[in-house]
Amino acid sequence: MVDAAFSGFRAYAGRDARIRKHRTNLRAALRGLAVGTVLLLAPALTAVVLLLASADPHRTYAALTAGGLGYLLPLALYATAVLLSLAAYLLLPFRASTLAMVVGLGPLTLLRPLAVAAACLGAFLTGGWTSFLIGVLAGAVVLSVEPLVHRHWYRPAHATSDSAAARH
Repeated sequence: MVDAAFSGFRAYAGRDARIRKHRTNLRAALRGLAVGTVLLLAPALTAVVLLLASADPHRTYAALTAGGLGYLLPLALYATAVLLSLAAYLLLPFRASTLAMVVGLGPLTLLRPLAVAAACLGAFLTGGWTSFLIGVLAGAVVLSVEPLVHRHWYRPAHATSDSAAARH
């Protein structure tokens, strides 16, 4: 959910040249949070269906629990690195915080898909195919929030030429 809020913020970032953007930043983060919350229902409902359809729900639950822990370990390591970079950005003087942004937060954002892939692998190794299915679905959801928010709210309007407008 936190990642979804950051994804909403990233979808909006750089679209507005105003200095004071607290409300619009908050709105963008809330949009990401809303989209992420709705989309995360898919893996949750899939897990419920798998549990209900399972011949041995206790075994399936144990596999999903183990897979969930395997999924969380790489993400916890990634989140720790992000939080340390974010703390450096927020607490250090201007030049050092800019360096923290360039050296830490920028590359870590680019590494998100690899962190999700590592989480999916962790789910598979600890919980098997059932956990892997839920992990891949959750990973796809996490990685799709930013593009969906961007496409729905922040995509630039297409300019139409006079000749194209005249044809319609």
